[in-house]
Amino acid sequence: MEPAVRENYLSVLRSELITALGCTEPIAIAYAAARARQVLGEFPERATVLCSGNIVKNVKSVTVPNSGGMVGIEIAAILGIVGGDADAKLEVLSSITEAHRIQARALLKRHFCQCRLATGVDNLYVDVTVESPEHTAQVIVMNRHTLITKVVKDGEVLFAHEPMNREARVKGLDMTMAEIVEFARTVDFEDIREVIGRQAELNQAISQEGLTGKYGARIGYLLRSAYGDDIKIRAIAAAAAGSDARMNGCALPVVINSGSGNQGMTVSLPVLEYAKELGAGQEQTYRALVISNLVSIHIKRNIGDLSAFCGAVSAACGAGAAITFLYGGSLEQISNTVINTLANVGGILCDGAKASCAAKIASSLNAAILGHTMSMAGIVFGSEEGIVQEDVERTIKSMGYIGRTGMAGTDVEILKVMLGEAQVD
Repeated sequence: MEPAVRENYLSVLRSELITALGCTEPIAIAYAAARARQVLGEFPERATVLCSGNIVKNVKSVTVPNSGGMVGIEIAAILGIVGGDADAKLEVLSSITEAHRIQARALLKRHFCQCRLATGVDNLYVDVTVESPEHTAQVIVMNRHTLITKVVKDGEVLFAHEPMNREARVKGLDMTMAEIVEFARTVDFEDIREVIGRQAELNQAISQEGLTGKYGARIGYLLRSAYGDDIKIRAIAAAAAGSDARMNGCALPVVINSGSGNQGMTVSLPVLEYAKELGAGQEQTYRALVISNLVSIHIKRNIGDLSAFCGAVSAACGAGAAITFLYGGSLEQISNTVINTLANVGGILCDGAKASCAAKIASSLNAAILGHTMSMAGIVFGSEEGIVQEDVERTIKSMGYIGRTGMAGTDVEILKVMLGEAQVD
């Protein structure tokens, strides 16, 4: 592999596999709000938050971390203002104390923060304005959860940055399944030890917390208690339990993938369980996790950051590919696992971050493990069947087109239903 290509893949891993506290959409709001207060230089009298529909969708029903069980855009923004550490980025709310929560509840009651839906903007868009008697400050986050694209104080633009659009980002990556597998097999182990090791450590910790059965719909806990202890159940339950905890207020951090903690847990935890089952060493396990992470990123970048396409599917494709790798599968078998998974569950809808994400992770991983089993048996869905194309790259691009373009209208209608604006009778 050419050194420049290898460095590109290492750069992707280092930039994508970062630590976050809680669901990344409310955290993006808290981050923008904390930065806006920092720019203002004093505590504001009021705050206004404008969000894209996809941000609204992913914040509406998920517990904001360190909030004491509260949900919603307003509380995410208020906590960011009263006690957020903007310099901590996706861990902005790690510094929240009980005193901050008491102050935030009081501000929430007096409608300190007003929220509105922003239209005609990027799918990932947060605009926070804070006002004091003499000053105002505005911070816009767009395109990525911590990518500040504009900072304004008292009408003066202090900073402006035009983010790359989706097409430019995808083209810049120029990833393929063949390169991903080659990179995973040949990269210097020391170059991936830290970034992959951090993901394994943190994500396993929150999974263990979720398996206590104290969070959400207890999907991971129920899978283990109802269906036994075989490797398939352990693998699926591990990821589902992490989501149970994370979607329902657990303050433990996770290492994300494609901007999502749920996807970060889905790509990593099942692979770690299978590696233990097979007795794989640390190096082989980490190389499998490289495949899982990069395959998920490859698929998701063709779809876009936030859409009506559930990211658990792309993450499960990565996990299935890595499991096939651990079983000694060839490039063709690894690719066929991805095809089989997309052919099965490629249409799962994203209707926001919430407790049922754990169930969607479980369904997606069940399909991925089936896809792996089929592939190892020499079975793959053919190009004459539905959205499946003549090879894995064309299939990924077709699924990306459906998720990005075909489901754009679906995304709007999902939001209408969630906000009670749809005529469903």
